[in-house]
Amino acid sequence: MKKKQSTQSFQTALVQLPLMVREDEGAPALSTPFAVNEIMADTRDMAQEAFFVITLNTRNKMINRHMITLGLVDQAPVHPREVFRPAILDGATSIIVSHNHPTGDPAPSIEDKTTTKRLKDAGELIGIKLLDHVIIGRGETPFFSLRESGLL
Repeated sequence: MKKKQSTQSFQTALVQLPLMVREDEGAPALSTPFAVNEIMADTRDMAQEAFFVITLNTRNKMINRHMITLGLVDQAPVHPREVFRPAILDGATSIIVSHNHPTGDPAPSIEDKTTTKRLKDAGELIGIKLLDHVIIGRGETPFFSLRESGLL
């Protein structure tokens, strides 16, 4: 019996990964939602919702801040693959996500809670921990931490 030769060809994807995790001694350690609020203060007065991921090293120092989506006045759809892509490329060990509420009220919506759970589950699967989801608002209560409120 004669063997058939395969006519399939395969391609290899080349991905450039960092050779080392950036350890910036001057970067702030983000251990509280107050620190996250300070880093995200420039999003407070945006007219549209914008969703960000802050990538962190092993000492919870910020590696980078990435905008994931720029949405509408009342929503910014987000998917775990877009959130974790920059985290993987940055060599992050954990992340904090944040978005603004143009209304000024930082109270989380049902969608905010659902998205946070999806991101937490995805992070556990790939080994990048979601430390917090901070919603930026304005006024008397300038932000809301899902971790501190027990929702994460």
